[in-house]
Amino acid sequence: MSSATQGTSDNAEGQNLTLAENFQKYFAVEFVTSSRQRSDVYRIRYRVYCDEFEYEPAHLFPDGEEHDEFDGHSLHCLIRHRASQMPAGCVRLVPAVGNASEELLPFEKHCKKSLDEAYISGLNLDRRTICEISRLAVDGAFRRRSGEALTRFGEIDALDCSQQEKRTFSLIAVAGFLAATALTDLTGRNNVFAMMEPFLPRLMQRSGIVFQRAGRDINYHGIRAPYFITTQLALGSMKPELNELYRIVRNQIELTYR
Repeated sequence: MSSATQGTSDNAEGQNLTLAENFQKYFAVEFVTSSRQRSDVYRIRYRVYCDEFEYEPAHLFPDGEEHDEFDGHSLHCLIRHRASQMPAGCVRLVPAVGNASEELLPFEKHCKKSLDEAYISGLNLDRRTICEISRLAVDGAFRRRSGEALTRFGEIDALDCSQQEKRTFSLIAVAGFLAATALTDLTGRNNVFAMMEPFLPRLMQRSGIVFQRAGRDINYHGIRAPYFITTQLALGSMKPELNELYRIVRNQIELTYR
């Protein structure tokens, strides 16, 4: 079959797939179980948090892997571009350990001044059911438009990705959140906090998932605010299109989750 004919066939096949199915075609979601996967996660975070946005000082991570004191007891997910095997995105779930006076979650440690303490205490949550979704990051190579790229960004352009494939790039952040949501359900950590940029709650609300604000905006790794949601509410209110992507993401995680 000629390359031109093959391209036409691939495009026709892609048009018959849902957006979620196309995402699965181009990306794999991995539950992190190996040191290599963990390094891939930390390198994405270094490129995003240190190199690109300078949220964290690069000199603290001479090995090019951004990490902190919460990573050792966190669960991590990695999103990998299938064709190139490049790590594209990551997220972690940080379970609450001990009581709030002794073992803080990241948002409790770094963003305390932004929290609505009355709202949070009014939830009357069992700390053993609490977690935080954090360090959701998408490698800049998968956020740049063609032609803007330098160095690593050029690697994606060199792959000659189809427009169908590039349209799935915008789902990486959503898939990261869904991966973390799957982990909250698998671990029973159903009371979920997250410090989020304003775009993500708005994006998720269009798909049926409504977060509750748990405080005010603060400048921490950019402008963010604390939000709260339960796993049951998130899963129960998802629109069908998002639920399809969630099932795909969860099925991939369950292959190696243990």
